[in-house]
This record gives sequence, structure tokens and C-alpha cells, in this order.
Amino acid sequence: MARLVVKHRVANFESWKKAFDSMESIRKEHGWVGHTVLQDANDPNLVMIVNQVRDLEGAKRYGGSQALRDAMARGGVLGAPEVSFFEDAEVKSY
Repeated sequence: MARLVVKHRVANFESWKKAFDSMESIRKEHGWVGHTVLQDANDPNLVMIVNQVRDLEGAKRYGGSQALRDAMARGGVLGAPEVSFFEDAEVKSY
């Protein structure tokens, strides 16, 4: 499993979340299997998304898609996001 981690500031979390949710079927087409949305404890408009993806190639295709750029514009993303790609080294639950 791989992870695509995205961090960005949004104008309004609720508006951004609607745009994010509207992209679920497109994320699935690119190999998404899940995600976690995090809000900064002091600033609810600073958002981090940890996406679980089957492979990094699908994540990179999604990241470069016009559909994603359009959704980010609709959702009020401010500035360029910070994007990181990771491969699972260990996953453990307690």
C-alpha cells in the first residue's frame, strides 16, 4: 500500500469538504482505497489528507488531472498544496 499526503490551506473547510467529497468516484478510478482528513487543531482551514492508494502511479495520474485542479478551485484551495508520496514501511494498530 502507498500513501499520498496532501497539506493545504482552504478558504472554508465546509466548502472544501463538499468539493473533496464530490471527487470520490474519480479517486476510486485512480486506485484509492481510503483516506483520512485532518484539520489543524488551531486552524480548521489548514487541512491534511492522508490518502491510501494501491500504487503511486495512479496517485500521480490523479494528482496531475484537470478534474483535481477544477475541484481544488471549486473548493477554495489557497496556494499550492504540499504533496508527498510514501510507501508503507509498517502499519500497526493497538
